Amino acid sequence: MVKNKPTLTGSQIWSMSLGFLGIQFGFALQNANASFILQKFGADIEHLSWFWLAAPLTGMIVQPIIGHYSDKTWGRLGRRRPYFLFGAIFASIALALMPNAGLFALAIPPMFIGAGFLMIMDASINVSMEPFRALVGDLLPSEQRTYGYSVQSVLIGIGAVVGSGLPYAMANWFGIDSTSTKASPVPDNVIFSFYVGAIILIVTILWTVIRTKEYSPEEMKSYQEEEEVKEPHTAGLVQIFKDFGNMPKTMRQLGLVQFFSWFALFSMWVFTTPAIANHIYGLPVEDTASDRYNDAGAWVGILFMIYNGVAAIYALILPKLAHLTSRKIAHSFSLALGGLGMVSMYFMHNQYLLILSMVGVGIAWASILAMPYAILAGSVPVKKMGIYMGIFNFFIVFPQIINGIFGGPMVKSFYDSKAIYALVMAGISLFIAAIVIHFVTDKDDVRSEL
Repeated sequence: MVKNKPTLTGSQIWSMSLGFLGIQFGFALQNANASFILQKFGADIEHLSWFWLAAPLTGMIVQPIIGHYSDKTWGRLGRRRPYFLFGAIFASIALALMPNAGLFALAIPPMFIGAGFLMIMDASINVSMEPFRALVGDLLPSEQRTYGYSVQSVLIGIGAVVGSGLPYAMANWFGIDSTSTKASPVPDNVIFSFYVGAIILIVTILWTVIRTKEYSPEEMKSYQEEEEVKEPHTAGLVQIFKDFGNMPKTMRQLGLVQFFSWFALFSMWVFTTPAIANHIYGLPVEDTASDRYNDAGAWVGILFMIYNGVAAIYALILPKLAHLTSRKIAHSFSLALGGLGMVSMYFMHNQYLLILSMVGVGIAWASILAMPYAILAGSVPVKKMGIYMGIFNFFIVFPQIINGIFGGPMVKSFYDSKAIYALVMAGISLFIAAIVIHFVTDKDDVRSEL
């Protein structure tokens, strides 16, 4: 007899997702500073998106594999928790080493070493991230899933706010040196921020590992929400490809929404620093070493902090908005505001007016982190939650790979190295995603969700 999963308390839901705060802390440091660091090590603007390819490529490979094996892992630490822990350890090491890539440059240019650490960091974050998504599907009943993913969005926002703004705070509040030298191109305030990020990542993951109890295989079987289907034993990679071919209809439909959403986000992460330096600060595109460029990089960190702060607040509103309308309408509304925010950056010529643009971006970001997963979870077989959450990541990394290959050359050849136009195209991409979401089938549109 199939039983309903027990309802979890608010503190249990927050504890099981706390590690996401640490993951996003490190992810925010990467997003706000990776282009800045790579340019400090000598990367040209048209090559930035190529270096950023390390992140989605590793995600495309790692997440389906981790999802598949986390579905089948049952040990002393549980089903998902081993992946949180080991991913966090390696991500923390990469965080500490990336801004110090110049120390390892003997025969290899430091920008390639920095890109290598970026790849290790992102692969490790991916090892931790998708099992967190699957954990919500494992432990929460249907009526709590939107709330569970919204809590993750809140924690992601908090971690990202602090992570994005920490280099600025280090320099302006704690007096850490923010100047560059030929011997030390990456300022100390950025280096020390990455050290703090490594510590926060480990501590929050340990909290989740210690405080969260996963269901045993017997308990999970009793909570199975559909008739158990016996499948022949298949080797891991073969089974991943079979599951990919048999993905639910809702997942395929969401793939197009994710494509346009994450194409836009990748543009923002890669090109905001050079766009602001050139469009707002009036610097020539080849200037990556002046103090004014450092100021532009610091202000981008503040802008990223703002959009993540908005996301953390808006994530608390999303469940109510989805209840009053629907998940699809709530997501469409949020994406449209994000598109408006991105396009508006072209018309801003004062750094402080960009705060208004970031409000729209933050609203979209909160919804992107919650609504697609809340819609997806209701269409995915419980016993394959991990593998399908991992495969779903394909629709996140594929648009980033496309953007990574062509984005830099487009900025160079079509936009005359004016990166602001890449942000305008990102806004248009979000508008398209806001339209496409209306064609998705939400099989688990529970009206009573809070």
